[in-house]
Amino acid sequence: QVQLVESGGALVQAGGSLRLSCVASGRTFSNYVLAWFRQAPGKEREFVASVYWSSGSTNYANSVKGRFTMSRDNAKKTVYLQMTSLKPEDTAVYRCAARSILYGTFNYWGQGTQVTVSS
Repeated sequence: QVQLVESGGALVQAGGSLRLSCVASGRTFSNYVLAWFRQAPGKEREFVASVYWSSGSTNYANSVKGRFTMSRDNAKKTVYLQMTSLKPEDTAVYRCAARSILYGTFNYWGQGTQVTVSS
């Protein structure tokens, strides 16, 4: 059973930085894509970033490109989201998700961690 556990959310001032972590367990992830999504109050969930576990290849939403960096640590089975130059509009619950490279749907989700950026 795949489990994803996020941590690192906090209250931070605009312009600040945070690093989110997602520990993955329950299987090997060499053929998986892990991603970060976020959802702000009253808004739909949106894609933030993703990484192919085997290659480390990343993809980002335009809204975070150049400010956020996603990475993974194979030994720790952990993915990270380094967030810099944070803006109030980055405020949301951030959730880690996983899917097999064979499928387009993310079917494993963590509980989420709250990021609040004050102006």
